Formats: sequence, C-alpha cells, structure tokens
Amino acid sequence: MTKLETALAGAKGLAADLKTFSLDTDDQTAKQMFNSLASNAENMAQMLENRVNYLKNQEPQYDQQQ
Repeated sequence: MTKLETALAGAKGLAADLKTFSLDTDDQTAKQMFNSLASNAENMAQMLENRVNYLKNQEPQYDQQQ
C-alpha cells in the first residue's frame, strides 16, 4: 500500500469515527461539530481517492506497486 492509499484509508477512518462521535453524544453543539468535521474528512477522502484513481489510470506502474 502506498503512502497516498494509507492517507486515504486514514481519512475514511477519521470520517467514520467522527460520525460515531456525533451519534454518541446528546450535546447538540458537539453533534454539529462532529458532523461538520466528518463532512470535511469525507471531502478530503474523496479528493485523495480521486488522486489515487488518477495515478492508477495514468501511471500503470503505480497500480503494480501493491
């Protein structure tokens, strides 16, 4: 797994954790904060995933590193 794919997995994991934190609290301010942070992490993950896919399509040797 490349560093970029590791970062992607981390961003996805972070988004999932933040969603869980949101569900686990009754504090509406905290819930809103966690949801906002989860959305940011999901956006980051999508951008990283787009980059990974681009590299796999443009640089075949990248996909073979696994």
